[in-house]
Amino acid sequence: MLSRAELSRTGVVFVALLLALCATDAVAREFRAADTQTEDYPTVQALRYMGALIAERTGGRHEVKVFHSRQLGEEKETIEQTRAGAIDLNRTNVALIGNFVPAMNVLAMPFLFRSIEHMQKVLDGPIGGEILNSFEPYGFVGLCFYDSGARSIYNGVRPIRSIEDLRGLRIRVQQSELMSQMIRSLGAEPVEMPYGQVLTGLANHLIDGAENNWPSFVTTDHYKHAGHYTLTEHTMSPEVLVISLKAWQSLSAEDQTLFREAAQRSSRFMREKWRDLEEQSQLKARAAGVSIVRDIDRKPFEDAMAAIYTKAAQDPAAAALIERIRKVE
Repeated sequence: MLSRAELSRTGVVFVALLLALCATDAVAREFRAADTQTEDYPTVQALRYMGALIAERTGGRHEVKVFHSRQLGEEKETIEQTRAGAIDLNRTNVALIGNFVPAMNVLAMPFLFRSIEHMQKVLDGPIGGEILNSFEPYGFVGLCFYDSGARSIYNGVRPIRSIEDLRGLRIRVQQSELMSQMIRSLGAEPVEMPYGQVLTGLANHLIDGAENNWPSFVTTDHYKHAGHYTLTEHTMSPEVLVISLKAWQSLSAEDQTLFREAAQRSSRFMREKWRDLEEQSQLKARAAGVSIVRDIDRKPFEDAMAAIYTKAAQDPAAAALIERIRKVE
């Protein structure tokens, strides 16, 4: 039979264990992640990979549920929901989140990066880290960048071999003033439209074309209605993965480190998947008879961006960031 002292010690241990279990339950949660791309898209696969790492590292205490294919809304809507804390994690293009986070507009600038390798060197280095650390005042925490290849112009009217061929064409752009200004500078008419409406717009001739990377052009079936793809490669802006500030602050310091590490590992995972999909997409477009214009004189396109860069230079922080990016070798 246990003595009074032993019973007391047993009671203390039991209460301590109970409190520990309650504390664990209190911080355990499911994080909702939004992505507008389809289930097999590299960014969606990367989010699931990140979720698996987190679940493994926390023993299932934290889980990430990925909502793909615009299940939680178009990117403009999901960004606003993430900022409000209704969505926890969000993969989005930098041009759209640039409406909230100024540094993102710099990464979306046309003809800023010389190549994909140049972009990756910038994002993997000190500049990329500083940019990710600039999100918090705007209600987000930047976790990592995902590749998005180079965006080029495609349409169903005619091949674009020079800037003059763009005159009068209605080109869909993201819901971003910077992207609208870019297309307007090239002599075409920008039409701001959610990503999920582009296929209908092309099929019904509400727009003549759009601009995007190879995988987005093919996986969405845009290539079936826009048979002319010109490698303008006007932007090489990445995707960015953010977590809402509200969700971030709910994590312990240890879990915050874990989330960052899992995100960085998912970024490397995504790059491998991206390279494969980009190659497959080009082959599929070519096999379908899409006319691909590769050799264009890019200088007139770049020169047309002068007003955009003049406007950006009015912001000393943006001007300094552009200069630092261009100096990266």
